[in-house]
Amino acid sequence: MKRILLLFIVLGMVSSAKAQFPMGGGAARVTVTGRITAVIIDSLTQKPVDYATVSLIKVKDNKSVNGGLTDDKGKIVMQNVAPDEYKLSIGFMGYKTKSVMVKTTPERPDNNIGTIILAPTASNLKEVEISGQKAMVENKIDRMVYNADQDVTLAGGTAGDVMRKVPLLSVDIEGNVTLRGSAVRVLINGKPSGTMANSVADALKMIPAEEIKTVEVITSPSAKYDAEGTGGIINIITKKKTAQGVSGSVNTSVGTRQNNGNVSLNAKKGRLGFTSNIGTQYAIPQDTRVEILNQNYVTNRGVLQQGTTKANRWGYNGSAGLDYDINNYNSLSTNVKFNRFENGSEGSLDVLNINPAADVANFSRFTDNAMVFKNVDWSADYRRTSKKEGEEFALMGQASFGQNVNEFNTVDQYANGFTNRINGDNTGKNNEYTVQADYTYPFSKVTVLETGMKGIFRNIQSKYQDSDQDFDYDQNVGAVYGVISFKLAKKTTVKGGLRAEYTKIGGQSGTELNFDNDYFNLFPSMILSQTLKGASTLKLSYNKRMSRPSLFYLNPFQNQNDPENITQGNPNLSPELSDNIELGYSTYIKGSVINASVFYRNTQDVIESVFDPTQKLTSYYNVGTRKSYGANAFASYNIKPKWTVMGNFNLNTYEVAGPVSGESTGVKLNYSTFLRSAISFKGGWNTEIFGVHNGPRYTFQGKSGAMQFYGGAVKKEILNKKGTVGVNVFNVFARDLHIESVNQSPTFLQSTNIYYPIRSFGVNFSYSFGKINYNPTKKKKINNDDQKQGEQGGMGVGAGQGGQ
Repeated sequence: MKRILLLFIVLGMVSSAKAQFPMGGGAARVTVTGRITAVIIDSLTQKPVDYATVSLIKVKDNKSVNGGLTDDKGKIVMQNVAPDEYKLSIGFMGYKTKSVMVKTTPERPDNNIGTIILAPTASNLKEVEISGQKAMVENKIDRMVYNADQDVTLAGGTAGDVMRKVPLLSVDIEGNVTLRGSAVRVLINGKPSGTMANSVADALKMIPAEEIKTVEVITSPSAKYDAEGTGGIINIITKKKTAQGVSGSVNTSVGTRQNNGNVSLNAKKGRLGFTSNIGTQYAIPQDTRVEILNQNYVTNRGVLQQGTTKANRWGYNGSAGLDYDINNYNSLSTNVKFNRFENGSEGSLDVLNINPAADVANFSRFTDNAMVFKNVDWSADYRRTSKKEGEEFALMGQASFGQNVNEFNTVDQYANGFTNRINGDNTGKNNEYTVQADYTYPFSKVTVLETGMKGIFRNIQSKYQDSDQDFDYDQNVGAVYGVISFKLAKKTTVKGGLRAEYTKIGGQSGTELNFDNDYFNLFPSMILSQTLKGASTLKLSYNKRMSRPSLFYLNPFQNQNDPENITQGNPNLSPELSDNIELGYSTYIKGSVINASVFYRNTQDVIESVFDPTQKLTSYYNVGTRKSYGANAFASYNIKPKWTVMGNFNLNTYEVAGPVSGESTGVKLNYSTFLRSAISFKGGWNTEIFGVHNGPRYTFQGKSGAMQFYGGAVKKEILNKKGTVGVNVFNVFARDLHIESVNQSPTFLQSTNIYYPIRSFGVNFSYSFGKINYNPTKKKKINNDDQKQGEQGGMGVGAGQGGQ
């Protein structure tokens, strides 16, 4: 009944939208008007020419009927153009005026002219060489935007390389991303994906940097979004090809450790557009030295495991999409994404008894485990606009189908010939269906209302060798929201909203545990932005968010690959609820960017792992309330026009108080830093060096040790700047990175020392062909970001969920 009720609500909204946007009936037939679109670029720099004057002149009477200025991407869109023959005249100071003949017909009222090249006058050649530059970092009312397409040093890299340079983010050696000490939700073009839910780090390695236009860091999501990712939301906007014709790119990186490849192909003819890409990644296995110590002070028993493991990791993903503009006000799009990852390892460990008083024999342990993640996402979107600029109705649907397999086999071999075997396998299926309707209405240029409804229907099934551990879980969510933004004063902007969510949960674990729960929550949000002198901005924000546990945390499957350190999920977890306050300041000073912020976060029912020494079991619990104070600082400075230095610093406190006794972990300090220097030389040469230092990361029972790593690259533009070739190095002076993790209490000590082999050398190549795009079309997409994602490499068997 809940699903049916939610569907009726959304369908009711669609009917209401139809009333506001008439889509047929007995209306009199009118003449169809269309739009003329063009992108103006500089003939020398191949960069957009912004603020160029464009006039549309009717050929019959030589009268100007439309026109305007190009935007910062060099694009001009002229609406409501009646079918006829026209002359398009383009002019700008320092350039030669250019005219282009244009024709539209009733059958084809829209005409995308594509790219128009302007040639600079002889006296303006020197000046034009440095024109068209866009700021690397932009600050908007509710997000920071990193313009990756402005960074030439990213050529041949991956999305993981991009993340290291994005303000406010911290990236570890494996490529896992955090924001202000907490996990984040990563979206692609505003949409979640099973690829990201399973392993963010692996997914980022298969997205070429050349495909990324911008990265949005949303630290204070408005009520428009679902429950916030624990620390915030990262939205990766890719370059969407809008130029007529065929275009694409090839990217590859080959090295002693990580290998990646990606091919994209795009085509557009008239109103129909096609996009596609496929990527793969493979990590060359290398021996990793491992030392694991478990001491139980109550039983006076200690076990030390020493040896090596060799990890195998490979995967592929891809997508294909169609976009069709029915006319000037209606458009359709559909997209299919697929992915497969395989993570596994083989190891040989000596298990030693370190308690002389105990009569326990030493033995050798051989481990073999494999995890396979597969996911398919299919989405279909309809969008309708009107003659009123900014008014829009969007109806979206998405279906996600995920399957994960977790297998392990452990053999203990004793000197007397006795052998003990432990094995297990688990298959999880995660089916998710989402329907969403959004409506935006601008009362004026500065006052905009956003409202919408959403329904999410999830079913998770997890099967085992032993049916007593089978897990069947349903989670249905219905939501409505309203957000309004307006000018409180000439330089003061306000964006406030309220979101209401109803959640219904039911399921069964094995033959004993049945659970049924529902809850209703209100989530307010408010952002106040003040523009100051000198292009500076001051921002104050508040929001309330919830993160529901995904299957990674809920799954009761016991992974006994290491019998001394068993892992298991907990179906009884409650969602996290957090209140977040942020005060931020940003400014631009002679080409330099400075952004700084302070924040406070209070999170109830924090979900963290807890180790039980009596059962040798790690599981997840709502450990209490976490209070966190923090600060972020980002700066980018151009020492010279072609020499940029950049720094990023993050700091936050960690303190958790227990839910019953109120006993506190005490106040701890987490921090991370990133420094980078990039220089461009004549002839298309680019160089960069960077360094990362992440301090110890504290948890409820212990901490993970600090880590530091560094790298550099040299790249050269080739093939008329359509291609790039380069070499890169990583930690050249140290083969291994040593990380120690410790959990402890008065009754036990659990210590893990891992020596990751990270030194690497590699070469990369990228090549783009076809027409160049300077204006990606950005459409509304479904986001499901209400669930707390699992940690990479964990025991989860079902794809988590992400998004807006």
